[in-house]
Amino acid sequence: MHPAVSVIFFTVSSGAGFGLIFLLGLGFPVGGGAGRALLICLAGGGLAVAGLLASTFHLGHPERAWRALSQWRSSWLSREGIAAIATLILFAVYGLVWMVTGARPLLLGALVSLGAVMTVFTTSMIYAQLKTVPQWKTPLTPLVYLGFALGSGWLLASGFGNHAAPEPWGIAFVGLAWAIKWAWWVRAGRARLSDAGSTPETATGLGFIGKVRLLESPHTGENYLTREMVHRIGRKHARTLRMLALVLGGGVPIAILIIMALSDAPVLFNLVAAMSMLTGLLAERWLFFAEAEHAVSLYYGHR
Repeated sequence: MHPAVSVIFFTVSSGAGFGLIFLLGLGFPVGGGAGRALLICLAGGGLAVAGLLASTFHLGHPERAWRALSQWRSSWLSREGIAAIATLILFAVYGLVWMVTGARPLLLGALVSLGAVMTVFTTSMIYAQLKTVPQWKTPLTPLVYLGFALGSGWLLASGFGNHAAPEPWGIAFVGLAWAIKWAWWVRAGRARLSDAGSTPETATGLGFIGKVRLLESPHTGENYLTREMVHRIGRKHARTLRMLALVLGGGVPIAILIIMALSDAPVLFNLVAAMSMLTGLLAERWLFFAEAEHAVSLYYGHR
């Protein structure tokens, strides 16, 4: 499928933001008083809001995005919007109380953390529930989104928080996230459209006459479906991007955390690790969309 820049930025940025919000709600230690609290709250809320705003640019009519909130009974996109708004409102109250009184209410923080988890989960389910894309339809997809949100959120929290955090936790979170992603890649490499019962015969509705093959393209030029749903990526290009994602998204952050655990390097180096991981996740998320095969591609001769 076509990897839209707005959606890639949305899933990476909002995931990191809500991952940071999740940890703050659980009481992640932050030193420095009200000023530091304001900075880290702006970082978490800013990343989450920036991601959500970016997602609207993929819509045909961004000004009508608010209407999607009414479809919460059947749409994961609508549920995501509601969960995100509710979480950000609770987080704003939590941050205000924190900055004014210095206290971090336990119950309110727990609600903020729960909302952050639900927001990232609903985002992942927009893709994981699609039967027409076998690479996405797996319980591993929500785990990948949650794992990367936690890993990138921990790096941001430990960097912006200016508080010495135990690096082994960060190494564990980042390593676990990429272990899940590796399992996702292995499964995706074996997934086929036929596994979901999709074939050229079902796509065209002509299976009753036997095997179907494309004689001539149904269109003389591109259309919306061929642009958005029938994207192709070369294997060599995919391998390069996958290596880039692994090195920048996993190798560099873990190496920085190991160095910090063995030295007295300032915790601000965790921000370098966070930026590296987010850069790697942009490549990972590009592949997430570019390598996905939609059932509609069968109508255009793909097998």
